[in-house]
This record gives sequence, structure tokens and C-alpha cells, in this order.
Amino acid sequence: MIASVHGRVAAVSPDGAVVEVGGVGLSVHCTPGTIARLQVGENARLATSLVVREDSLTLYGFADDDERQLFELLQTANGVGPRLAQAVLAIHPPREVRRAVSTADVKALMQVPGIGRKGAERLVLELRDRLGVTSTDTALDGGAPAGLPAVAPVAPWRDQLAAALVGLGWSGREADAAVAELVPLAEEQVAATGAVEVAVLLRQALRLLGRS
Repeated sequence: MIASVHGRVAAVSPDGAVVEVGGVGLSVHCTPGTIARLQVGENARLATSLVVREDSLTLYGFADDDERQLFELLQTANGVGPRLAQAVLAIHPPREVRRAVSTADVKALMQVPGIGRKGAERLVLELRDRLGVTSTDTALDGGAPAGLPAVAPVAPWRDQLAAALVGLGWSGREADAAVAELVPLAEEQVAATGAVEVAVLLRQALRLLGRS
């Protein structure tokens, strides 16, 4: 089990990064939110989960240990593999996942590509008791649920997207221009689902920059 990696970020791509550890470059699959925090040439620590298959070894990386633990817990639900578990965390931060499951917020879970109503209901049924967090467990000041580590605030979607594009090699000016073009799409997402899907915006930004 590789629980974490710590080293220089050698490369960043839309779906992951390469981190050099002891002279070896490890390919780590990450969510857009985690990728946005990485900068090529700088050191980084990622909590990781190694998924072993008969024909592959895949390393998934996360911003912190709490996110990794939730990734592994999600996979204990019937029909949830590593890709879908990572998709959940790409759309919702850990705190929101716990809230959605504990309060049976099926609509929030259905925002994740690949999860329909039945899948969302199954997640609630199978994981609610394991998570053990309800809306009444949150601190009065709006902090993290009792007994859980504080979650660092996630940067606004514009900052996340711009940082991810710069990390992929685009200039700050190019990144800002792409972000500006995607504002209408982000507003449509908020109107439709109540949230911004950074992963979708990142893919669209890469298409825009590729055409330019």
C-alpha cells in the first residue's frame, strides 16, 4: 500500500500528475481540484491509494488523507469502482459528500456523471451508517462536522481553473482569457445543478486553447 507520495512535480495533465520520488516518476490520477493545487517544478505531498487489478496498478492521489479515506469508503458500496469514486470527489468536496449521504440528498449525488437515481439511493442506503455524519453534527459556526479534520477551503472555480491551466504550461494571460470565455458555461451549470463542474470546464478550456 502506497499511502502517500512526496516529491517534485515533474508534469501535470488534465487527469493527473507525475511526481518524482527517489528518482522514480510516479503517475498519479487526481481530481481537477487537486491538480489545480500542483505546480510543475515545486514539491508536493499527495495522499494516495493504490488500486491493484490483474493487469494494472493505478495510483490515485488526493489533497489530504480525509479525501483518500472517503475515496476508499465509497468503493465499498455496490457498483462503485475507483473511477466513479474519484468522479464523486471531482464534483463534491468530502464534506458535501458526507452531507449528501447523511441527509439522503439524492439530487446532489446525481450531479456526478455515472450516478443515476437508483445509484444515488444505493449510496445513501449502504454508506449512511458508515459515515455517521448528519447535518446536525456540524459546528454552530459552520465548521467541519464534529470529529472530522477541518477541510481547507476550496478556491473559487476561476482560481482553480486558471491554476490548472498554468500548471499545464499555458501563460497566465492565456489561462485568464480561457476562464473568461467559460463564465457563461459556469453560470449555466450553477443554474442547472447548483454547482460548478471544474472538470468539465477544464476539458472545455483545453479545447479552446488548443484551437487558438
